[in-house]
Amino acid sequence: MFHSFFPKPKLFFTSAAIWSLVCILVWYTVGPRLGAAVGLPPLAAGQTPPVGLAFFFTPDNLWFYLYFTVFVGLFGLTWQVIARGHPWLNWSVWGSAFIIFIAYFSVQISVAVNNWRGPFFDLFQQALNGGGTVTAGQLYELQLRFLEIGLVGVTLSVVTAFFTNHYVFRWRQAMNDFYLSKWDKLRHIEGASQRVQEDTMRFANILEGLGVALINSVMTLVVFLPILFRMSEHVSELPLLGAVPHALFWLAIGWSLFGTVLLMVAGIKLPGLNFRNQRVEAAFRKELVYGEDHAERAQPATVRELFANVRKNYFRMYWHYTYFNVARFGYNQLDGIFLTVILIPTVVAGRITMGLWQQIATAFGEVTNSFQYLVSYWSTIIELLSIHKRLKAFEAAIDDKPLPEIDQRYLKREAEAGEIAADRPY
Repeated sequence: MFHSFFPKPKLFFTSAAIWSLVCILVWYTVGPRLGAAVGLPPLAAGQTPPVGLAFFFTPDNLWFYLYFTVFVGLFGLTWQVIARGHPWLNWSVWGSAFIIFIAYFSVQISVAVNNWRGPFFDLFQQALNGGGTVTAGQLYELQLRFLEIGLVGVTLSVVTAFFTNHYVFRWRQAMNDFYLSKWDKLRHIEGASQRVQEDTMRFANILEGLGVALINSVMTLVVFLPILFRMSEHVSELPLLGAVPHALFWLAIGWSLFGTVLLMVAGIKLPGLNFRNQRVEAAFRKELVYGEDHAERAQPATVRELFANVRKNYFRMYWHYTYFNVARFGYNQLDGIFLTVILIPTVVAGRITMGLWQQIATAFGEVTNSFQYLVSYWSTIIELLSIHKRLKAFEAAIDDKPLPEIDQRYLKREAEAGEIAADRPY
């Protein structure tokens, strides 16, 4: 699944994770000084970032684009040497780097919108209070700035969708080519054709959504956590807890980790059940297919037994999904009012304006949504894990390793039916 597309996957992903941490640490420690040294300093303390298109061309943003290009270039050129000759090197290395960059840029669009919310909603509140101090032209001007950000967002969304579609199809093609090159070892595995055609397709499609969402979540945390840390100075106290330094920062992390652990515990059995479900469905379908051409196959007793396995597994899944959904929907319901409850003392004290409330709500939502990656995508992750198990079992035949018990039973049944050689190892 991975080594067909990525060069030396374990080393590649390990080195990428370490290099990313190094880049982040350098950026937040000496990055501003390096930027100032090349004539691209960060905004001064207390300076308000520009609103609209100009935000993307501030010196500190231009410095990040240059910084990212240099660090990614060093990493990519190193792997050009290490993995010379790998057929998918350009897509797996440089393509992944481009996806990371557009994920970062999409987060910057969210930051630009958040910067716009403050002045717009403050002006909006001022206009609602009356007095004639706000003109229509001022509101129209800020709407125009929002349109500029929106046009950048639309363009980026189109580019992201187009590129990631091609990226994941190349990954699927790499898996397809690899499995077909080993077809002599794989053709007798239960559902071999389904695994090569459908499972690789589903694996690639799910990874497209989950992978981009994961990268966006990480980038969102990198960008919005410092923003939320600074905004915490406006929160005077918390219900029950009183005054807590950097309260929003710690609450966002704590609340999100609570939800993540809750859903992981509640859904711990679901990947195995989904994996089992795919296997019993495939065994039932395979027997029916054989019954179309061979009168001695798909006998009533056999298909009843196979369908009984399907029924048993589905009923077990329904039960485990019941308490998983109690945890998921209950947490999501509480999540909708959590921030409002936390900020009630601050609102009553009059420490924030409408614009600042909007900025805090956006930043808090971005951080908690990123930390709640597993909460938001757990059902999809379960499906991906079950497909991963199927393909890992599939690949066991390539490496001449023992197959899972369910596959061994299938091969034994086929051998007894004379469909494959009785002495085939399993």
